Amino acid sequence: MPRPSVREQLVEAAMECFHERGFNGTGIQDIARTAGVPKGSVYNHFDSKEALAAEVMDRYAVSRKMEMLRDETLAPVPRIRAHFEYLAADLERFSFERGCMFGNFGMELSNQSAMIRGKVDTGLRLWTSAVTEVLEEARAEGVLATALTPDQLGRFLVNAWGGAVLRAKVAGSRAPLDGFFEVFDSLVA
Repeated sequence: MPRPSVREQLVEAAMECFHERGFNGTGIQDIARTAGVPKGSVYNHFDSKEALAAEVMDRYAVSRKMEMLRDETLAPVPRIRAHFEYLAADLERFSFERGCMFGNFGMELSNQSAMIRGKVDTGLRLWTSAVTEVLEEARAEGVLATALTPDQLGRFLVNAWGGAVLRAKVAGSRAPLDGFFEVFDSLVA
């Protein structure tokens, strides 16, 4: 009888470890121990720690609930705000200690790994595009409060969110996120 695959356990464990300790602060043994499998199991499923991290980045992007931005049961502006509020609640759930893996990996690995830099860039581009599409809906409905184009505002919101998340992680407080929402409300609502 073939042995069951532990790939999913490894990806989940790696996401947990990388989010808590970063890529360089996490060893293969840490991931295997968290997954409850022998260390060699990691290399049975992934060519390298970097390949495992690339899979984690793909999964992380999905966990950011981008589908909320396509939920047309909400008007565009409340939909975008609800998405960012979901992200804020997720950060708060971990006492602001983890931050955003796009930002964490982007800062930690951009100069070390072209593969991870590409995954982070792709994730951020897809997110920005999704936010921009909703802003375009808001503009078409005449409810966008700013003269900025949806593309400019979409890029600004994603970039500003990244900065607010970094500050929240450093401060261990929601205050920087609340500052983001104050500017969001003045620009978008």
